[in-house]
Amino acid sequence: MMLSEQEALAVISTRLSSRRYNHSLQVAQVAREMAGHYGIDPDKAYLTGLLHDYAKGMAASELLDIAITNHLLEDEADSLVPDLLHAPVGAFLLRSELAVDDEEVLQAVKKHTLGALNMSDLDKIIYLADMIEPGRDFPGLERLTCLAWRNLDEGMLFGLESTIKYCLDEHRILHPLTVKVRNHFLEEVRFIHC
Repeated sequence: MMLSEQEALAVISTRLSSRRYNHSLQVAQVAREMAGHYGIDPDKAYLTGLLHDYAKGMAASELLDIAITNHLLEDEADSLVPDLLHAPVGAFLLRSELAVDDEEVLQAVKKHTLGALNMSDLDKIIYLADMIEPGRDFPGLERLTCLAWRNLDEGMLFGLESTIKYCLDEHRILHPLTVKVRNHFLEEVRFIHC
């Protein structure tokens, strides 16, 4: 089953803070535009953008409990930075609470914080739309936006590197998957330019 846009809006409007709700609307709009640009289903991208932060705002302890109970932990870093679990927990809850069964949507929600080695174009669009929506403001945003519209893999590489730099500058734990995914996209982008 898949929710309609109206159903998704109703769900997130009661579940998310007003700031997070507005963020999700912006991500959904950017995702719809990017999807059209890259030949992906714009309606599916919009719906995924609306739902991508379904578990955002949950307490770290609750995210961790759900992740442990349902075997969603994939790395030691998951338990050290529980907020990152809002992506896989969100995908899990969309399936279990709302009966969302579209695997493409669920995978894009699951992968939107850390990325993954095997990402579909929809996965990349949601990851990037989350970073470049109009409410964002960080060093390199303009460059990332330009790259995201030019080539998804180049956008992913720059986005991942921006995240890594941020974690290093802020002395935050760097998730090993982010490094693996960055290295993967570095190879992909090198191949593009050969």
